[in-house]
Amino acid sequence: MSDTSRKSPRGARAKSPLKIVFVTGGVISSLGKGLSSASLALLLKRRGLRVRQLKMDPYLNVDPGTMSPFQHGEVFVTEDGAETDLDLGHYERFLAENVGRKNNITTGQIYERVLAKERRGDYLGGTVQVIPHITNEIKAHILDVGEGCDILLVEIGGTVGDIESLPFLEAARQMRFDLGDQNVCYVHLTLVPYIGTAGELKTKPTQHSVQELRRIGIQPDVLLCRTEQPLSPEIRAKIGLFANMGSDNVIAAPDVDTIYKLPLVFHNEGVDRVICRRLGLKSTKPDLVSWRDFVARILHPAKKVRIAVVGKYVDLKESYKSLNEALVHAAAGHNAKLELEYVDAEILEKPQYEGVDVRRDVLGHFDGILVPGGFGVRGVEGKIRAIEYARVNKVPYFGICLGMQLMAIEFARHVLGIKNAFSGEFVPNPLKKSGLVINFMAGQWNKDKGGTMRLGSYPCKLAKGSKAAAAYGAPLIEERHRHRLEFQNEFRARFEKGGMRISGECPKPKLVEILELKDHPWFLGCQFHPEFKSRPEDPHPLFRDFVGASIKARESASTGA
Repeated sequence: MSDTSRKSPRGARAKSPLKIVFVTGGVISSLGKGLSSASLALLLKRRGLRVRQLKMDPYLNVDPGTMSPFQHGEVFVTEDGAETDLDLGHYERFLAENVGRKNNITTGQIYERVLAKERRGDYLGGTVQVIPHITNEIKAHILDVGEGCDILLVEIGGTVGDIESLPFLEAARQMRFDLGDQNVCYVHLTLVPYIGTAGELKTKPTQHSVQELRRIGIQPDVLLCRTEQPLSPEIRAKIGLFANMGSDNVIAAPDVDTIYKLPLVFHNEGVDRVICRRLGLKSTKPDLVSWRDFVARILHPAKKVRIAVVGKYVDLKESYKSLNEALVHAAAGHNAKLELEYVDAEILEKPQYEGVDVRRDVLGHFDGILVPGGFGVRGVEGKIRAIEYARVNKVPYFGICLGMQLMAIEFARHVLGIKNAFSGEFVPNPLKKSGLVINFMAGQWNKDKGGTMRLGSYPCKLAKGSKAAAAYGAPLIEERHRHRLEFQNEFRARFEKGGMRISGECPKPKLVEILELKDHPWFLGCQFHPEFKSRPEDPHPLFRDFVGASIKARESASTGA
């Protein structure tokens, strides 16, 4: 067994050994490993520990950047421009810290590295195998991410028993031998279903999941049991018996009315205490006062606000995960209940039915309208019609990425009279068509889709006296991007003259980042994705002010002002 302490300079105090918590899932997917990992991280951080997180995804894609939102949900973009799994959004929101490309690794990336080494001859002609070469690469990445922290939480994607996850699970198994038994903890999330006809909870799925985990050499230390009903002492004892652990290590993970309640539930169950005891970690009692206050504002608001998100991925809400949470944060910041509805943009494409304006019928009862980012032409005309409705009827509007681009197209068509205004994304040959107020960046048209976008954090200079500057309270900001096309600078003067203000721009190269309408309560679009930087206890300024404007519009409507 290797020495568990990490190297330190001569004469300096030796670093304490890295502690690792592996989080796995069983029985079915979508049980909530990401939220559970993020909740554990929050509790451990608030105990005064330096915490880091890593998500290991078993799919062969290099990253989720080219995957359909219907297949994988949202693509979360980090400060350093990585397209990652949506669980990294949970990590950032719960930890209130930025993560980077190292915090998400896929099977595709691991195999890329190993095959590159083989081509260079690094293995000296040896046969390259899953064990030890793939597993060693995984372990090396885990140790790299964990450098400098007290505890690393590693979430292994997929479900125990999936063939794709086996190399990651094998690497996790080996880590206990590499680092020492006292430095590795295995947390397994499983399902304890309630069978209504029998009137009881069933433990057999959990028993089989644990047996599968033990078959590959991992004995879980803690069980997180997803359940609709409370776990009785008898059920806990039964699960503990078959899982070979004390009943105190059998933790209930019940359904909650807001995901932000989960850390409080886990703390009441004692899971952070159990993990610290298992790993021999000395820590303080977690400070959860501000978090409890945030949750209370979600559960017991003083007012409400209704927001429509007009998009194309409305059948899978995970496609807009960060956006949804940013709106929750903003509403809680105003002590308001968020009533959020996703509207299929294609519904709005038909102008009228039976003499009724579809937009007023569908959108008329909302206090604010938001059009998010997206790709492809489907639903675009419906989104443009929603934007026109918000502009004409003075409804607070927020456009993000494509939502800003379509805001520019709508304004160009209906205010500036550029009838053929459109985006180069939606025409066969954008190099030969006029009226494209939105078009590709230089060198981006006709390239491979993966990794060709403007990604990550870029600076944005704000115009004095603008709504954007008032929201941020700073002249220069940085925000995250994920797009290819840009507002074309040749249209700047016409837009400004027509009443659309360019209130934010990237200095180098000179690119339009924020547009806002001067004569409107709140009508703003941004090229970047502000939702990625919103935090539960620190709502993003643009979301905060958009929701605030929507609340004001609601109050004005109710008083007839």
